[in-house]
Amino acid sequence: MSTRHKVVVTQNFFDQESITFLEENNCEVELARLPAGQADGNLSHDELVSMVSGADGWIVGHARVTRELLEALPQVKVISRRGVGYDRVDLQAAKDLGRVVAIAVGGNEGAVADLTIGLMLGVGRRIGESQERMTKGDWTILLGTDLSKKTVGIVGLGRIGRTVIKRLKGFDARILVFTPNEDPAFAREHPVSFVGLEALLCESDYITLHAPLTTATRFLINKDSIATMKSSAIVVNTSRGGLIEDAHLLAALNEKKLAGAGLDVFMSEADPAYREVTEELLRLPNVMATPHAGASTREALNLTNMIAAQSVVAVLNGGSPHPACIVADGRI
Repeated sequence: MSTRHKVVVTQNFFDQESITFLEENNCEVELARLPAGQADGNLSHDELVSMVSGADGWIVGHARVTRELLEALPQVKVISRRGVGYDRVDLQAAKDLGRVVAIAVGGNEGAVADLTIGLMLGVGRRIGESQERMTKGDWTILLGTDLSKKTVGIVGLGRIGRTVIKRLKGFDARILVFTPNEDPAFAREHPVSFVGLEALLCESDYITLHAPLTTATRFLINKDSIATMKSSAIVVNTSRGGLIEDAHLLAALNEKKLAGAGLDVFMSEADPAYREVTEELLRLPNVMATPHAGASTREALNLTNMIAAQSVVAVLNGGSPHPACIVADGRI
């Protein structure tokens, strides 16, 4: 009988169906026991080495997968992210060291798109602010703003950006898209117009970010770009902290240069120096926030768990994950 592969999962909310799938495909599953409220992105290099050492496959959440870490885990053949972002993984190191890195494409677009629309509605209709006032006995009605028939700017036309556009159909919105990869065929099927970033920023009532975090997109939203926006505009970010310079956003909101913001991601997730900025943003009445929870519905997590598990099984059995899921393959 062949030796079973060891697979370590350092992500919370890993469901039994996905565990069973791994076990039925010659894998021994070890779930990392993280303290309540802690994610693997908060673990140190030494803690990750201790947890993952000896594993053949690793299903990871938001941990930073560095060259140093990969070198300390020589047995790991495949790193499978339960998510679609991979900016925290050193892809070049993975290739150099002969590893496979996969993402869970197709698992969470709907959940993140739903939260995006929810934040637009929540900030626009001042839901959080209204509830906070009501808890203090103030039932004054606050005037909000519609999403219906407004101009919505979508920055990025990946899987989530496209799903948001589909959700917006029911709001009769005018949709502007800025992307380096325009898709005329998509535009023929959906009511979108491709525009430059400057036009999108100055014309949009709602601006929602769905771009990867790269050197080109870092601080895409800053004091200069905010200065081109309407003072009535609402900014939503469910993509990556770092697309917005949070300190500049905070200043703009305090100075009433923007109407509000819906945030699921923050600079402080990667840079603790921004912690105070995050805390000040959270205190603002015109900010609605969630703790990087865009993909965290039962349905989306179960699906991304399974996709991540399938990629691990494929590699450990000598095959390859679905081509759309592979972001690095050091075997070739």
